[in-house]
Amino acid sequence: MDIRLKRAYDEPARSDGPRVLVDGIWPRGIAKEDADLTCWLKGLSPSSDLRKWFGHEADKWSEFRKRYLEELKQEAAGEDLKKLRELLEQHERITLVFAAKDTDHNNAVALRDYLLAGEL
Repeated sequence: MDIRLKRAYDEPARSDGPRVLVDGIWPRGIAKEDADLTCWLKGLSPSSDLRKWFGHEADKWSEFRKRYLEELKQEAAGEDLKKLRELLEQHERITLVFAAKDTDHNNAVALRDYLLAGEL
């Protein structure tokens, strides 16, 4: 399973495979036709409260990951997790797209890590 990560502001590439936006808010300044997305799975984004609490502060990363995984186990994420699993079964590679400036501490990183660990 090849799950790549890419900022929404980076140029799409053929090698990306299906591109899945996993943020709850559309990236500022990006036209929908330029994003070249296969789908937008809003249900895989952290809640507004969790996102605001985290604020991409590296010292909160461990706790953010824990809370985010708990949110992904809730019913609200179920439909979008199913769609993501289907994409993973159908394609050798997918790319999780996110808008955060911090490329090491964001929900796409946490989601990829848990998918690769088989925890979801």
